[in-house]
Parts: sequence; structure tokens; C-alpha cells
Amino acid sequence: MPAYAPTLLLDAPLLASRLQVGRVLVKAETYRMGLPSFKILGASWATYQALCAHIGREPEPWHNINELAANLVFLKPFKLATATDGNHGRAVAFMARLLGFEAQIFVPDGMAAARISAMEKEGATVSIVAGDYDAAVARAAKEVSESCLVISDTSWPGYETIPNQVIEGYATIFHEIDDAIDASGLAHPDLVAVPMGVGAFMAAGVSHYRSGSNQPTIIGVEPLDANCVQESAELGEIAHVPGPHQSIMVGLNCGRPSLIAWPRLAAGIDWFVSVEDEAARQAMRDLAEAAVVAGETGGASLAGVTALLGDKDRRQEVGIDGSSTVLVIVTEGATDPIAYEQIVGRPHDSIGRILTAIR
Repeated sequence: MPAYAPTLLLDAPLLASRLQVGRVLVKAETYRMGLPSFKILGASWATYQALCAHIGREPEPWHNINELAANLVFLKPFKLATATDGNHGRAVAFMARLLGFEAQIFVPDGMAAARISAMEKEGATVSIVAGDYDAAVARAAKEVSESCLVISDTSWPGYETIPNQVIEGYATIFHEIDDAIDASGLAHPDLVAVPMGVGAFMAAGVSHYRSGSNQPTIIGVEPLDANCVQESAELGEIAHVPGPHQSIMVGLNCGRPSLIAWPRLAAGIDWFVSVEDEAARQAMRDLAEAAVVAGETGGASLAGVTALLGDKDRRQEVGIDGSSTVLVIVTEGATDPIAYEQIVGRPHDSIGRILTAIR
């Protein structure tokens, strides 16, 4: 992939002081290969694997994305399709553009114009579906054909392979975190906070942290009105939280967990935390003070940690104290710059810079 590099793992002493812990590490998925979220890791790997399955073999030897695109030109006209709350769709459109394919993205009612525009700038055709994210998923599923692959990050009966490959792609993040921690000589986290929509990213986190010697406490964070994973955990099986889901944490506005992610979520998550929008707004402001640009969905992890550790009884149950290391994963940057400035009070491109008043 062009411009691949590990994203930053930041030490945030200001956040550690506020949370009264030893260290807060922030994995900032705010700029990944030119996109403002982590989603390209899943979309790229799943797209490549799906293309190999579609043509029945590995493409001819290639060394860069341009050679890969040239080796797949015989497929044209060809299309990639998906449903999205924003970031996954943009990543799929990005992959389609790199490969010279068309992209058809289905989005739910009410998506911010900035997110739609970002996908269109990648060359995608964006169609608004009446209803919520689940309705957009159902519409995208109809696009499957000999000339179109649906690259979804959620799954349903009969459609499981590609979403599982999306999860595999996300695992890159957790390997990067381990590498950065080991290279710095830091302690591995005692608590890891991950935002959850359909649960694909969390499934990658659970698989990583439940397979090694480091076994941190894992908390999953959702919007209060779209907490389908938490509701499923309480029920003991997949539950549907009907929309409309109107949280500003739009990347998490999902009504049903992914079929293949759910077993891992049920077995691997220690705490399920649902937060209101104002908690996400405050987390965005707190992260900005720590020089991290986080969009509304990106602030969810810190909002969940703050809520959990701010409850004295829960904090004691979790076992976090002044020597603990907390890992917060920020999954997106300012995907809607106008909304970001309204919430934080500063443009996203001013964060981390010293502001000087000129008189």
C-alpha cells in the first residue's frame, strides 16, 4: 500500500493526571495513508483477498499498487460496493480509485455533507438510503454480481468471509502498538478502550489481547442510543437496537452486531460502556488539549474510560490505580471539520500548535 507507516502511539500525561492513572497511551488513527481513520487497513486487505477469490488465483506478480491495478484491468468494468456511516465507505472508495474500479457507497439518512463529499472526492457514487445503517447494509448486499464485490465490515448469514478479512486487516493496529511499546521499553496496558459499532474492530482487539501473555482489561464503548453490543451481552445473544440512531458518534450508529464478531465480543470484553454525546464532545476537547485531533467517533474511547474510571465503585472493580497504564484508541480524526470546530472551539489544523495573539 502506498504511504504505509505505523500511526503514532502518544504518551498523554495530561490525560493520565485527569484519570489518576500512571500513564495514558493514545493510538492516534487520525491520519492513515492519507485518510482520517483506520478503516483502510480492513478495506485494503479484504478487497485484495476478495479479488483473489473472485479470479480464482493470486494476480500476476506485482510490487506496487499500480502494477496490481494493471494486472486486474481485465476485470473492467468492475465495481466495489459497501454500506457505511462514513469512514469504511471512504476507505472502500479509496481502494476502488487505486485499482481503477468504480465505487458505489450506500449511506443512511442524515449523514453529514462533509462525509458524503469526502467519498465523492474519491470517485464514489454515494446513494442515500431511507432508514438507518442496517437499511444501508441491506441495500448494499443487493449489489453482489460478477462485476461487483461488496466489501462490508459487518456480516450476515451466508456473508462471512469478507467481514472476517476486514477484521484480519485491523489486527495491524495492535501489532503496531506492541512494537511501539516494546521499542520504548514501556509497560503493556492494563486497560484497553476500543469503540464498537458492529464490533469488527473490537473483534480484532479481542483476538489480539486474548491470545498473548498480556491480558489487559478490555472495555467496549458505544453510543447510548446504539448500544447493540451491550444489549446483546445482557441478552446473551445478538440483539437488535432499532433506530433511528442519531448520536454524533456516527461511526458507531449500528443497530446489530456483526454475526462473526459477536462470539469474540461476548467472550472477550470485560466492560461494556454506553456514553451520551456530550461525553464524546468533552473527550474531543480533552484530546485536543493533549494535541490529538479526534472526531466524534474518535473521542468515544476516552469518553468510555472517563465514565468507567469516574465511578468510584466501578474503578475499584476494574482494579485500576495510580500506577496503571491505560490505552485509548482514537479511531478517527476530524472527518467533519466544521462540526469539529464547533465542538472544540478551534480548527482541527490548529491543534498541537501554539497560538499567539498579535496586537
